[in-house]
Amino acid sequence: MIEIDGSYGEGGGQVVRTAVALSAVTGEEIKVTNIRKNRPNPGLKQQHLKALETAASICGARVSGLSPGSTELFFAPVEIKGGKYNIDIGTAGSITLLLQCIMPSLPFAKEKVELTIRGGTDVAWSPTIDYLQHVTLRALDQFGYAGSVTLEERGYYPRGGGKVSAIFEPCKLHGFHFRVTEENKRSGEKLAGKESLKGEQSQKEKIMGISHASNLPAHVPSRQAEAARSLLLEAGYTSRIDIKSCEFFSTGSGITLWSGYCGGSALGEKGLPAEKVGRRAAEEVIAELKAGTAVDIHLADQLIPYMALAGNSSYTVRELTLHAATNIWVTEQFLDVKFKIEEEKGFFKVSVD
Repeated sequence: MIEIDGSYGEGGGQVVRTAVALSAVTGEEIKVTNIRKNRPNPGLKQQHLKALETAASICGARVSGLSPGSTELFFAPVEIKGGKYNIDIGTAGSITLLLQCIMPSLPFAKEKVELTIRGGTDVAWSPTIDYLQHVTLRALDQFGYAGSVTLEERGYYPRGGGKVSAIFEPCKLHGFHFRVTEENKRSGEKLAGKESLKGEQSQKEKIMGISHASNLPAHVPSRQAEAARSLLLEAGYTSRIDIKSCEFFSTGSGITLWSGYCGGSALGEKGLPAEKVGRRAAEEVIAELKAGTAVDIHLADQLIPYMALAGNSSYTVRELTLHAATNIWVTEQFLDVKFKIEEEKGFFKVSVD
């Protein structure tokens, strides 16, 4: 049995999500202690419980410690099965974080996995559903990952009520080196690779985006988009931002921008001008693109378990976050791999053989 200290590094729910996903892949029983020990409200929350319950169902695991506030978890997987699953987080808990807990294991399922999930699609401290669709899944496609996610309804904090359907097929992963073009090098003045490869990112690509709102005046997503577009243009980037004004169960707004393997997003808040929301997302994606590296800091930590499972992979990133370092540590507890981290002028290269 592998024992994981849940307070290590970043010490949040990500430690548990990655540990459970790789437990399912390797068949190793795990015990996770000190879960979210240093958080204001330690232990498992509702969204963690639903993610762990889903993972347990998919791989037929014996599990204990699944209760609100639990700081210790035992998880013993059997076999990663296919099938159809309906999941209701019951709150505005993040659908994308629930998927993070199971997606690394699904290439090894016996058959197709189909999911219908209700919860939050655009909530704080988690990737937006648009980021997952347009950045994360685009990157995973380079490993041969076979999965798609469809947005049915958006769900915002605090009411949730969003709905997503997803399909994942068994597949064989292969390594991939995320690099940038020479054009990107000149623009960002940082080099991640010289040769031209399939899937490489060019900084000169048009920035795409979606600005959305539910149960709010139609001018709200329009103002978010216009503020983002203006700031991007000022920084030298053209953009195409779709505007979506809908009436879903919950009320809220947000915007996600992306180009290649870099993204930026921001969510509306009560009292926060729509223009500020748009500018926040634009500033985030501009910072990533100006760095001239292959992936953004958020994708960098999400890719770690897939790189280890695929082998022979690498990327460059402007900063190695505590989230990424923690994910590397957890992944190395399960798989016979060793990540190599090289710090060069202005960026980091992360690789695994």
